[in-house]
Amino acid sequence: MITSLGDIVEQHAEAFPDKAAIIQEGFLGHLAQMDLPSTTTVIVLGDPGDTGYPTWGDWVNSFEPEFPGIEVAPDDTCYQLYTSGTTGLPKGVEISNRNLFAMLPNSGVEWSFDSDSVNLVSMPLFHIAGSGWGVCAFFFGGTNVILRDVDPAEILRLIDTERITNILLVPAVLQFIQAVPGAENTDFSSVRSVVYGASPISEEALVGAMNLMGCDFVQTYGLTETTGGVTTLPASDHDPGGPNAHLLRSAGKAWGDVEIRIVDDETMTDLPDGEVGEIWIRSRQNLEGYWANPEATALVFPEGKDENGIGWFRSGDAGYLLDGYLYIHDRVKDMIISGGENIYPAEVENALMSHPDLDDVAVIGVPSEKWGETVKAIVVVRAGSDPSEAEIINYCRSRIAHYKCPTSVDRIDVLPRNPSGKILKTELRVPYWGDKTRAVN
Repeated sequence: MITSLGDIVEQHAEAFPDKAAIIQEGFLGHLAQMDLPSTTTVIVLGDPGDTGYPTWGDWVNSFEPEFPGIEVAPDDTCYQLYTSGTTGLPKGVEISNRNLFAMLPNSGVEWSFDSDSVNLVSMPLFHIAGSGWGVCAFFFGGTNVILRDVDPAEILRLIDTERITNILLVPAVLQFIQAVPGAENTDFSSVRSVVYGASPISEEALVGAMNLMGCDFVQTYGLTETTGGVTTLPASDHDPGGPNAHLLRSAGKAWGDVEIRIVDDETMTDLPDGEVGEIWIRSRQNLEGYWANPEATALVFPEGKDENGIGWFRSGDAGYLLDGYLYIHDRVKDMIISGGENIYPAEVENALMSHPDLDDVAVIGVPSEKWGETVKAIVVVRAGSDPSEAEIINYCRSRIAHYKCPTSVDRIDVLPRNPSGKILKTELRVPYWGDKTRAVN
């Protein structure tokens, strides 16, 4: 059973023969507690102390500065990142040269990168929205400013002092930035665009960020498995209060060579515009496969791949298409089935996030003898506020269909999130489903 970070590292490390571990000095204590018998080399970024391990500089300088003569093919893996693991054990995503160079040219057009870009990398580097975002700036000859930890106040300071031009932020951080005292005094004049994605955002939080920063906002949708973004909602479609305000609820249109279809999970047939199903994606950006896991690879490419190595990838996300725009509902696995009705938590969360007394919201399904599952909201109440359960439920009922609304509300100080900002709903479900033999009634 996987019970800790160390267990995860050990499991993945042992999938590689003859390995080198490159580790920051702050993690040497973790390394000492792990059993990694096939790791042959350890290289330290920083001070190795008395471990005897070489620093990165010492290790590099121990080799002759000659081209090794290695031939590189388009389908060779150049990047291996791990899925966030919000619904299970992380899997190693093999991103090839072909995948990466199918994505990079689009980023210049859609995300305003060029050789003058000063790009803020504020997401963790093990995430596609961290290191992948940084590679975009390098591709065009720009500069990266790398933030070690996500710190809203430090983000604002760097925008001021480094004259940042390009930023990618998750919705939670966009909310936190607005709450920083004196945020309105930041000089945002250098910022060309803020790209956001990775999780749902309420319209209130988005409009607040747009008003604060006064620059272009661009939404993107993608996964680690698609080498990041595959759709974009450009700044021209961000028109709150205008005739196209409804487009703020979408993730935009497919870019580059990307094709998207919506598939019925049971019949495996395509659905018409406006009907919710699983999002399938076909593109040269799609992963080569999951490292040492052919079974998982086959599951996400049920129709296989063509002679060019391209196939339809099952995203695991639910959504629909309308007039070419993609609307995301939720992870398929997060869908709540209550009395036979399908309820997508993101829609309920979006309705509740506009409540003036709530700072954060997560919606999950909990057991119900009557309905199988019922909707529960878990909320972080704004400081100085004290809304009742009935008030929160009635607020939601005034905005969306009653059957989708919470039947109960619990409070929490802070919602658990992974380093990329996604809410850990598996963790939230444990108190309610812990004594059940299955997670669907």
